Parts: sequence; C-alpha cells; structure tokens
Amino acid sequence: MNDTDNLTSLDHVADRLLRLCLILSWLLLASLFVVSFSVTRARAEEVSCGGHDLIAEMARTDPAKLDALRKEAADTVNGKGLLWKIEKPGTRPSYLYGTMHLTDPRVLKLSDAAETAYRGADTVVIETDEVLDPNAPMKVMAETPELMMFMDGNTLDKVIPHNKLETVKTALSERGISLAAVNRMQPWMLTSMLAMPACEFARKKEGAAFLDIKLAEDAKAQGKQIAGLETIKDQLGAMASLPTQFHIDGLIETLTLGSKLPDVFETMTVLYTQGDIGMIFPLMRSVSPDGTESGQNYAEFEEKMVNARNRTMAERALPIIDKGNAFIAVGALHLPGEQGLVSLLKSRGYTITAEQ
Repeated sequence: MNDTDNLTSLDHVADRLLRLCLILSWLLLASLFVVSFSVTRARAEEVSCGGHDLIAEMARTDPAKLDALRKEAADTVNGKGLLWKIEKPGTRPSYLYGTMHLTDPRVLKLSDAAETAYRGADTVVIETDEVLDPNAPMKVMAETPELMMFMDGNTLDKVIPHNKLETVKTALSERGISLAAVNRMQPWMLTSMLAMPACEFARKKEGAAFLDIKLAEDAKAQGKQIAGLETIKDQLGAMASLPTQFHIDGLIETLTLGSKLPDVFETMTVLYTQGDIGMIFPLMRSVSPDGTESGQNYAEFEEKMVNARNRTMAERALPIIDKGNAFIAVGALHLPGEQGLVSLLKSRGYTITAEQ
C-alpha cells in the first residue's frame, strides 16, 4: 500500500483506527526517547492540545448512535473501572490499576480510592522499572540497535512513499525535529512521536513525568519497593517482531488521520478519567468511515502487543501478588477483555473486584 488515500480494504481502514487505540502502549516507549531530540517549540503551558470530546458531541448530534456504542461497551468483559482489588486467602490484598502513559494533569490525578491503595502499598509495580534509569534506553540501543534502528542500510526517506515525505517532514518540523535526525529510526518510533499531542510532547521534553514514572518515582522516594513486569527490550522486541511494512503503513495512516488526532486523544482521555475503558474501541469504530473492525494485520498487532504481553505480565505478577500489598500499575488497555489482565488473574484463582 503506497497511498492511504487510495485505501479500499475495509480491514485497513479499521486497522488504522484500532492501531491508534493502542498507540498508548507505543507512547511508553516513545517517551523514553523524546529527551534525545532538540525541541524548539514553545513551553508546554503555551502549547494547546486542542481537540474536543467526540462523546459529548455525539450526545448532542446523534444520541441514538451513542446509546448503541454504550451498549456495545457494556458487553466488554471488565471494561469499566481503573482500580481492581486482588484478593487471595491468607494474603494481604493487592491492587491492579490502569494507567495512561501521559503527563496530562487529569491523568496524573488519582481517585481517592486509588490514592489510598497506592499510598498503603509496600510494593509499587509498573510495566518496566527500567524507565527510572535515564540511561536504560541508550543501553538497550547499544546492545540491540536493530530493535530501534535500521541496520540494513535502509532509512526512513527510502521506505516512506515519496508522495508522503513532505507530510512527514512537516509533521516532524512542528515538533522541532528534522527527518535527518531520525532517518535511521524504525518507523514505529516515528509514528509514536507524530501521534503524540504537541502539548504532551512539550511537557515530556521539559521533564514532566508521565503517570507510570511519577508513581514509581514517588514510591521510590517514600522507600517503597519498586518492580517491573517487563523489560524495555521485551517491549521493543514485541514491536520489532511485526513486519516493517506494517509499521510503514501505520505511520502513513496516522498522518492520514491528521486533524482527527487531537479529538481522538481528548476523547480517550475523557473516557479514561471516567474509567470507561471498554468504550474506547467502540468509539474508534464510530470514527472510522465505514465503522468496521477486524483484519489480519490488527489481529497480529493485538496478539503481539497486547495479548502476549498480558500473559507475560500476569505470569510475572503472580509472585508479587502472592507476597501481598502491591500496587500494580499498567496501561489501562491491558486490563479489559477475555485475554486482559483482570480475566487472566481471575483464571488463576484470585478474587478480583472493581473498586471504582
């Protein structure tokens, strides 16, 4: 596929929006590298994310459609709630909390219940505790550069369709980055940067910590034990295992969404703060021109970037949960669904209840 304007496959149209839902997982990785680039934009407080809540708009313009989406979201297993209490006889309860890898003040503010669980925990767990080491990403890059960089002589300006190059350059320029500076990067890293709202990019550049890092840093300062369920190499390896063309398509399709991105991020943030995680995928389908989903590409992406990682995280969380009194914070999209963390932990015999 060389030009997304000519897409005729329903699978691809749906893929680009469903892939965007999972951009939240990509942002954790992209956040580790933002500080490596020279950003010349205004200070974060001067940069507006913009965007409006598509749900609120739908409530005014098409309430019947919104009602249908809410009914669909209600069918999502464990799709409502960010904080889950994990119980096992003879062990102090632990908590599972869904995060967004963003610095938005609305995301950073925990509910009273989550704050109480977090403050009272002996151990705080995030996806990868390696994010606390500012040198960790560069160590991984030095050891396994092929996970993040082209090592075969390819460059982005060679693999990106020629008629899309200027669009990519413009999008990068708006973030103070030249294509030459990132030309050897794997396309998924570029996609992460370009999908990130400008204000979010600026806040990260200024040193603002996204929620997961803030939770871990504050816990460490309080003398709590910190643990991770994955390594940076695990996460990068999952991304690198997908075909290069898949990532190139994802880059172009993200650019195609263009002006919709601020609205999508704003709506996802609102849904997140309401704990309505099961509403995210139905919302994305409603934005799609044909309102469909599925497709082999998306299925592969979901398996490698979500389901497989869920299984790994669940397995590595078990001994921590069995010790008791842990606060486990991972991306919210890892929680719902039949293959989500809540279901996986339930299948291991734990009693899990939504706390908010």
